[in-house]
Amino acid sequence: MLTTQQIKDIEKLQKECEIHDHLQLKLNWEMLRERESDQLDFFHYENGELVAFLGLYAFGSTVEVCGMVKPSERRNGHFHRLFQQGMAKVKQTGYKKILLNTPAGSDAAKAFLSKQGAEYAFSEHQMEWQEKALEETDGILLRQATLDDYEMRVRLSVTAFGLDEEDARARESKIFADNAEMLMIDVSEGTVGKIRVSREEGQAWIYGFSILPEYQGKGIGRKVLRRIIKDQRSAGYSVHLEVETKNDHALGLYESVGFKIMHSQDYYRWMN
Repeated sequence: MLTTQQIKDIEKLQKECEIHDHLQLKLNWEMLRERESDQLDFFHYENGELVAFLGLYAFGSTVEVCGMVKPSERRNGHFHRLFQQGMAKVKQTGYKKILLNTPAGSDAAKAFLSKQGAEYAFSEHQMEWQEKALEETDGILLRQATLDDYEMRVRLSVTAFGLDEEDARARESKIFADNAEMLMIDVSEGTVGKIRVSREEGQAWIYGFSILPEYQGKGIGRKVLRRIIKDQRSAGYSVHLEVETKNDHALGLYESVGFKIMHSQDYYRWMN
């Protein structure tokens, strides 16, 4: 696991890069804080200060890669060395798909990825809920997931997100931190979906929201989002989520209940 000092160093470097570049980095903090070892994180220090960092984030057979370099230390080869170390680890571990993520507004990152032969795959939006009147949400029940819901969660990940079963099982076996909850969505016919809410530093983030295909288009998703928004707002949290740009249906749903795009990330596919 990462040390408290390493976590502080990453936070400091992230803040400096974001302020300098006027963008937002996606470092998967929930995973960073729950690391069971430090074998997926790569650091470069100069005179006791962290100046370059690269992290690997595994989701089943897919691994996401994201890193950063202190603005005054760029063009010194630090990130290239960390990237080589990270890719060696990826090759050793045997991930099937490698995705490199970068803020959509970072021309320097895109130039680096192009140089490495990476190909654009898709984009993802970070959205934040803006104040809006919300209708009532009857006819649904949100309840804490139990071990008995495991197979349904796997089914939802396969049918709603297109994951293969191996990746779905790996993802749904993950134990989440105390500040996150996995909720199942029930209607009169039974369980039809799931949604995860993670809370930290005054923000509530929605992840893994999915409804069985045969129950989509019936207004269930809209009711679920309204319920989550109401509950989290009444508890004092701002509400956020992520959605891929290629998922037009989901984007339209989120916008209809008051979510607005705040930041975007571009993902590139890299062949090791």
